[in-house]
Amino acid sequence: MTRVAIVGTGANGAAIGADLALAGEDVVFVEQWPAHVEAMRADGITVVMPERTINVPVRALHLCEVATLRETFDVALLLVKAYDTRWAAHLIAPYLEPDGLMAGVQNGMTTSVVADVVGRERTIAAVIEITSAMTVPGVVDRHSGPDRSWFAVGAAGGREEVVASLLRHSGAVEVVEEIEATKWMKLVSNATTLATTAIVGTPMVEAASIPAMRELMLRSGREALDATIGLGNPILPIFGLRPDDVSRPDSVVDVLLDTLLAGFVLPHSTTTILQDWAKGRRSEVDDINGHVVRTLRTLGRDAPVNRAVVELAREIEGGTRRPDPSLLDVLLERASVATQ
Repeated sequence: MTRVAIVGTGANGAAIGADLALAGEDVVFVEQWPAHVEAMRADGITVVMPERTINVPVRALHLCEVATLRETFDVALLLVKAYDTRWAAHLIAPYLEPDGLMAGVQNGMTTSVVADVVGRERTIAAVIEITSAMTVPGVVDRHSGPDRSWFAVGAAGGREEVVASLLRHSGAVEVVEEIEATKWMKLVSNATTLATTAIVGTPMVEAASIPAMRELMLRSGREALDATIGLGNPILPIFGLRPDDVSRPDSVVDVLLDTLLAGFVLPHSTTTILQDWAKGRRSEVDDINGHVVRTLRTLGRDAPVNRAVVELAREIEGGTRRPDPSLLDVLLERASVATQ
């Protein structure tokens, strides 16, 4: 039995934690939403999936209770927002075994942040693809169950299998040699879908069905692809695709988008960014689209679509705009002006 701390048990973290608990692992949930912690303590965690619903008793801690721990963990899985990675890693690091492992199972390029805190030798890089949502404390609406979820784990001299074996309870897992390049490919997918569709306030499938919106989404993803290629990274398959599926750079973003929409989301699935905005929360747009803008800038290039996305997202988070289909015209205008 592996002793696991999951720091950040929102929709994805709680779904994975439920799978680990059902598999008999010794799991502790660490969460910052007080009502969610109390709901899990009272009624366990409920995960509603298209094919079935599970309810699992779990041990849940408020952040302030971490300081009372008298135990240590073999593995710490971070499933917080990318911008919360550093403090979350510092929070749980004192309770990680000297030879324990910490993995950021989240969006964004956070591997180096985890390594800064616990050392490269105790860091396992990972990529996640689960579609889920949470609006009610203690209840996850998981749109892609274990048979439709996917992870990548970076090779680490065999130690990666500790984390990979845990994540296999929750989805398919691939161990990859070039994990940072693989994480960049997930960022390409995220830049295509997360903030773009959130800005217009619609589910991903609905947004992508609008020709002008789909083209804008693809342009955003292509800028991200240009960034990773500019860094010297290879184009790698994710989501269970094969190398042949991504052998043509001009069609990679299209393939990733179509694969995501066909295999990992439901017609009503909205992105994590739109869910954050609905809750009045800050999003990860700076860690995704903003990362593309900053990377291309260092390469002497512009990212007009991602820059327009970041600008509008900040206006939404600042309260001067609300997500709405009419913002597609604003996005198109700003991206077009930037390219002239």
